Amino acid sequence: MLNIYVSNISLASRYFKTIANTRNKLINQKYYFGLRKYTLQISSKSFNNKGRITNRIQRNYHDDGAFGYRVSREFEMPDYTTEELSNRIENAGLLRLITAYRTFGHRAADLDPLGIMKREDIKALDQLRYIVTTNLNKLYNLKGILFVNSKDKATLDSILSHLLKVYCGKVAYEFMHIPNSSERRWFYRIIESFESLSLTSKEKIRIFEVLTKSEVFDHFMAKRFPQVKRYGLEGAESMMVALDRLFEITNKAGITDVVLCMPHRGRLNLLVDLLKFPPTRLFHKIKGNPEFPEELPASGDVLSHLAFSPTLDYGMPKPLNISMLHNPSHLEAVNPVAMGKARAKQMDLIKSEKDCELGDRVMCVQLHGDAAFTGQGVVMESFGLSNLPHFSSGGSIHIVVNNQLGYTTPAQNARSSWYCSDIGKMINASVIHVNGDFPEDVTRAIEVAFEYRNKFRKDIIIDLITYRRWGHNELDEPAYTQPLMYKNIRSRKSVSKLYEEKLIEDLILTKKDIVDFREQYFNVLDEHYKQSDNYKSEMDSLRKKWIGLVMPKETVSKKDTGIPQETLHKVGMASIETPKDFVIHPRLQKFHVQTRLQKIKEGKAIDWATAEALALGSLLLEGYNVRLCGQDVGRGTFSQRHAMLVCQESERIVIPLNGLAKDQGMLEVANSNLSEFAVLGFEYGMSCESPNILNIWEAQFGDFFNGAQVVIDTYISSGEVKWLRQSGLVMLLPHGYDGAGPEHSSCRIERFLQLTNDRFNVLDESTPINPNMHIVNPTIPAQYFHVLRRQMKRNFRKPLIVVAPKILLRSSVAVSNFEEMMPGTTFLPVLGDPSISDYLKVEKVIFVSGKIYYDLVKAKQNKNINDKFAIIRVEELCPFPKQDIEIELKKYNNVNEFIWCQEEPQNNGAYTFMEPRLNQLLPPGKKLKYVGRPPSAAPAVGVSKWHHKEIKNILNDIFV
Repeated sequence: MLNIYVSNISLASRYFKTIANTRNKLINQKYYFGLRKYTLQISSKSFNNKGRITNRIQRNYHDDGAFGYRVSREFEMPDYTTEELSNRIENAGLLRLITAYRTFGHRAADLDPLGIMKREDIKALDQLRYIVTTNLNKLYNLKGILFVNSKDKATLDSILSHLLKVYCGKVAYEFMHIPNSSERRWFYRIIESFESLSLTSKEKIRIFEVLTKSEVFDHFMAKRFPQVKRYGLEGAESMMVALDRLFEITNKAGITDVVLCMPHRGRLNLLVDLLKFPPTRLFHKIKGNPEFPEELPASGDVLSHLAFSPTLDYGMPKPLNISMLHNPSHLEAVNPVAMGKARAKQMDLIKSEKDCELGDRVMCVQLHGDAAFTGQGVVMESFGLSNLPHFSSGGSIHIVVNNQLGYTTPAQNARSSWYCSDIGKMINASVIHVNGDFPEDVTRAIEVAFEYRNKFRKDIIIDLITYRRWGHNELDEPAYTQPLMYKNIRSRKSVSKLYEEKLIEDLILTKKDIVDFREQYFNVLDEHYKQSDNYKSEMDSLRKKWIGLVMPKETVSKKDTGIPQETLHKVGMASIETPKDFVIHPRLQKFHVQTRLQKIKEGKAIDWATAEALALGSLLLEGYNVRLCGQDVGRGTFSQRHAMLVCQESERIVIPLNGLAKDQGMLEVANSNLSEFAVLGFEYGMSCESPNILNIWEAQFGDFFNGAQVVIDTYISSGEVKWLRQSGLVMLLPHGYDGAGPEHSSCRIERFLQLTNDRFNVLDESTPINPNMHIVNPTIPAQYFHVLRRQMKRNFRKPLIVVAPKILLRSSVAVSNFEEMMPGTTFLPVLGDPSISDYLKVEKVIFVSGKIYYDLVKAKQNKNINDKFAIIRVEELCPFPKQDIEIELKKYNNVNEFIWCQEEPQNNGAYTFMEPRLNQLLPPGKKLKYVGRPPSAAPAVGVSKWHHKEIKNILNDIFV
């Protein structure tokens, strides 16, 4: 292995020629050239079979020594032989012609069922631009140029005929933009060697059944439920053929789990016709009944968001488990959720199967609509995650059901690109376009896509070009805005009817066979329809990995989450241990390692990052896995965490907490790309797969969460109540008003509180305290320690929003001792005022939440008025801590004034949530007074002088 450290990539590339000439001297040796910014890695594998060095330049940083750092295996095609290279030179004109077809053939392909897509005269495909010959019988040597099964030679006419058939038919390919030469060579070899589609009669009958079932289902729904928006599949029935074939070849290739996500269109068809969703259950729901037992605390969801996770038998030793995800109305938001769930499944299998690599057993399949695929930014973010070492699951297959219309918007108004699939080129994804009117060609496209994904473990896109027979929903009239398009559609035979005619012509089926099949399936659906009134819904959650957990009725508990002192000491010491040859940055050695070492020895003055390490490490010792994800989380945005350390000489990394014990759980530190929407969705998906993984997502700053608001609105806040799916995801949102002007980072506490379904009438004892998520604003490290451990120690899972500190991370007053984390201790929703010696002297009670508590304490001490003012900290905002507040209020009998004080503007923060609830608990005739900043359009002023003045005014208003 040779490592050359150079200052930039262009300089590194200058070494290629010299290095290639000295191949034998370089292998297994190591040289250093000055600066260490980029690394040129060279090993024996870096040379091709001609002894030339391959062009691979990358940063050798954050290597695979980290748990969870997984890269897909590489597949390399053999390079051209000497004979093939010589032939390519000799027949350069022919090579250029064939390259033109490989590059531009898709532009001339017959892809549009409606014939409305513009087909240009592609001049690049004119053979006269490359070959001028009058000898039509001349045989061209094809070695290394074109792949036609066993043929080595062919005439120009037969070559052109083959190229038109392969590249300009009903299937078209885009792969020449891929930088990897192995991928390009694999593509044109596999598709050019393909002569004709050789499906058996049995396979063709299967296609017929899948197409016809889908159409009969839509007709049945139109007859029995004419006023229901079902988002039927008519016009795009080939989607069913694509998935049916994909599931079969996937399982036969050894894959046992498919995570599937899709939008509305065709969802019900797929559920009933392929995924074994009981039609009786569907019709029961359509008739207005819940999809779960009525006694459960859930709201349910609309028809087009339903999901089902069956096991399909394709005759293999292990059947295929399909995990279909519920879909929110916000299109494409489900994509990263599916990716996260697939990743979690894959990591579990890698742990249990020694030879299992990314993508061997689990595959993510994502269905999209054409307009949303190009219009929603989360698609780009999700693609950006697809090949990252802590996010990849071995490649997704994307199927874009391309209706050529988004609601009423035609393609020219829906995207700036030629194809809807062009967004995938940001990661050099290959694309297969296919005409949806030809289901046999659709099966071919699926086979090629799966083979590519299985070889290279990368994403691939199938652009399934179809049409939409009805409007956006069946009650809409699309001809208002698309009269010519829908005149065309309404004069067309359906996809299934066209295929039935083909099978009759090929003597595979008779007209009677077809009529009988249609009638039989319609009657089956009708029988389910009759039985649906008597259907009893069942709960389909908390199964498999979730067995043992419960649907909570009450979520208020004070569970003992303390751990023994020896465990605290062991974890604390291990959190800073590194190998002997590991060189830590001198500043970290002094201010992180040595400081923490002293604190652990004394068991005192435990800071925020240390308390976090103690919580996570103790959970690891108990067998839980932890995944800490976000931008720069390994170090921590404020350079406080250092859960991973980087050697200053080699740049290799170590995660100290992964060295606690042999049978411990593992900590995955996933430094993410600069994304919030997709990354948070990914982490939510992971958290839904297993209750034994503590998934933590940390926003770089508190206000960065709003880029992921869609995930919060559609999944985190409502996934349990809509779909009975629990998640223990933790969101850490650094929140602070630190006097730094524009550096204020508000996590918008008010938004999260508004999204909770915590009860308004806190005096109503008949209403269970079971909100959809918990929101805490801890002021001391011990509280943070306990709340993290509580996430995993309860017998249910709830999302946890932590209003995390910034300035308190290194505060000398916001510290804890071991005694606050040992057995018998727990998270306390409310902290009383420890400075009060005589409760009868208290005149004002001040409720606060968060960092401003310390400002008030300091001001109170300076004024020497301890017993006049009591400060009560509300550490858990939701669920509203009624009982704990009542206990505190009983201590104060002579109080004249009750105040809510906060740093945030009055229309922000917790005030609007706490005020109506606190007023119900105050003594008769007393009302809560607000002291804080006035309402503001911005979360904070951007001028530090004004900021300090506002804080001074707040303190003066309280301590008058």
